[in-house]
Amino acid sequence: MNEIWISYVSLFAALCFLSVLKSNYAILQKSTLSTTISDDYNDLKQERNKFLHNVRQKPNIIVIIADDMGWNDVSFHGSNQIPTPNIDALAYNGVILNSHYVSPLCTPSRATLMTGKYPIRLGLQHSVLLHAEPRGLPLNETLLPQYLKKAGYVTHAVGKWHLGYYKKVYTPTYRGFDTFFGYYNGLQDYYTHNSADLSEPNALEGFDMRRNLSIAWDTLNKYSTDLFTEESVRLINSHDTKDPMFLYLAHLAPHSGNSNDLLQAPDEEIAKFGYINDPERRTYAAMVSKLDQSVGEVVAALRNRGMLENSIILFISDNGAPTIKTLSNHGSNYPFRGIKETPWEGAVRGVAAIWSPFIKKSKRVSNQLMSIADWLPTLLSAAGLDKSQLDKIDGLDLWETIAGNRTSPRSEILINIDDISNYAAIRSGDFKYITGNTGISDEWLGESGKPSEKSGFPPAYDPNQILQSKVGIAIAGVITAQEVMESRRRRSVGVEDYINKEFQRMMLTADQLLDLRKKSEIKCNIKKEDMIKCNALLAPCLFNIINDPCEMINLAGSKPHVLASLERAILKHRFNIVNPINQKLDDLANPLLHNNTWISWGDIENLNKTIELMNHLQNKNSVKYPGVLLAAIFILVSIFILGVITLFALACGKQYKIKNRRDPPKNKRNLIIVKNVNEIKRYSISDNEDQNNSTTKDFTMK
Repeated sequence: MNEIWISYVSLFAALCFLSVLKSNYAILQKSTLSTTISDDYNDLKQERNKFLHNVRQKPNIIVIIADDMGWNDVSFHGSNQIPTPNIDALAYNGVILNSHYVSPLCTPSRATLMTGKYPIRLGLQHSVLLHAEPRGLPLNETLLPQYLKKAGYVTHAVGKWHLGYYKKVYTPTYRGFDTFFGYYNGLQDYYTHNSADLSEPNALEGFDMRRNLSIAWDTLNKYSTDLFTEESVRLINSHDTKDPMFLYLAHLAPHSGNSNDLLQAPDEEIAKFGYINDPERRTYAAMVSKLDQSVGEVVAALRNRGMLENSIILFISDNGAPTIKTLSNHGSNYPFRGIKETPWEGAVRGVAAIWSPFIKKSKRVSNQLMSIADWLPTLLSAAGLDKSQLDKIDGLDLWETIAGNRTSPRSEILINIDDISNYAAIRSGDFKYITGNTGISDEWLGESGKPSEKSGFPPAYDPNQILQSKVGIAIAGVITAQEVMESRRRRSVGVEDYINKEFQRMMLTADQLLDLRKKSEIKCNIKKEDMIKCNALLAPCLFNIINDPCEMINLAGSKPHVLASLERAILKHRFNIVNPINQKLDDLANPLLHNNTWISWGDIENLNKTIELMNHLQNKNSVKYPGVLLAAIFILVSIFILGVITLFALACGKQYKIKNRRDPPKNKRNLIIVKNVNEIKRYSISDNEDQNNSTTKDFTMK
């Protein structure tokens, strides 16, 4: 009995001890809360990112390229004329890359993106790849999708390729992409999808739209931007989320179509921009608007599939807009100098923004130097892949620069060296060096993108359109879901209020986006009378891009040491130059030989088919119109016979005349006129006298 009481007393004492210990622990927890909150607060994003990394293997990577989009054609750079709420929402929630440099032309930019190498090392530094050129991005190069595919990514290419199709091995599904839907060449009609080569007076033209290697005839009369959007959404909806996705969406928009119909957009879209007086600029605005809607649809699809929480989305332009001249799309590079295909900022300072939940320092404008060559190592780093497998490239890994706002390792960017067009340009630190020019344009154009009485006054910029856009809603949904998740996980340590405040800072606000918009706007603060002119064809030019982003004050004369330094940098890059691989156009590429389509004409089987077709056409032409041929032969034979008869008749007539002269006929009076000095005698031969006793009578004519 005593033992039982002793057990009860011991149990009661133990419970009391535990109760006291719990109370003391609670007091201790409260007393140290102020110190632990700070650590929890600082580790919040890191733990969130670790959690997200635990629930995914590798991030989905979506790269969206706008074709020939001008700096002033996205509204987050300060223009109200063409609202781009979805692109703006992506930019404001992520990082706006305000010093992102590209090549002056399409093919070189895309090649650099895919390889991480400057065009001079690929032989692609001069011009673009023309329709009938038997060349492409060199086959010895490993491309971004090939690296990702080895790491387990499912890879898709949608839209423009423009890196070669002379042989099938140059096409997307042979260069690392699992699927391809789009067109091979540099442009196409937005509805017929015909692509015309403008390199000759008589342009070659053919259908150019494919699914993998098959001609996509079913796309006829469907708007290109819509087709590429629908295909991208379809790929996202059918994707197995156990695998990471790489989606390369290279839009046609807002590039011009063929020269016979440069600007094309649905009527209902054009009608939204009645305040723009210039009808061509109005159509261009509609093309950009459709592109912006595409970005919204793609991001919304990612959100609906639960993929957005584990994605990196990059939006860039391949080069500036061709405001004037050949294939002008009336885009605006304002306030920069120059247009597409020039070394000026208007051509090579491209629109760029990136968003991802893994970017720790988001909602900011970055002015640190970045090249399009940097994306290959940067995206591989973001995916956690080993970069030691990379060849010697020009690109640098800037993922920590982007995600953590760390100092960029890049201080120099080679813009291009083109000895055929006779120009070179480089950006180093604050300065930019240019020598020579392409002769396209070195003016300040694109005022059509600036509100004025001439261009028309657009509605005021509305932050709510950005916040309520499809991209804005999708990203807000991701942030809110993360907030709920983190609140539940950390409520027990008493820092819920701090978590809520932290996530509130993550939510984009109207005031915040307006501040970001102001920071991303570029202004030229130099008056025309203060300009120091520069003609790069006569002498090299030097500009301080930080102080003079519009390239208005030539410092070549006042900073000779800087000029010499950049000239040495250009010389250093010359040691890496590969001769341009441009080729003469091949007649066998003519779409007329291939059912009016552009195909990989260089493959042996296609060459054989082409030869067979040409022989068939020759044989067909020889028997196509037998009646006409027989008639032609009959006419020729008749002409020959008639000629023979004519010659025979002429010959007979000649001999007949000779005979008459020698032997005049009977029963006919011949008059022979004899001219003497004093008289003319007429002789008459009588037809009544006998030939043997003929008498000649003389008649004297006075």
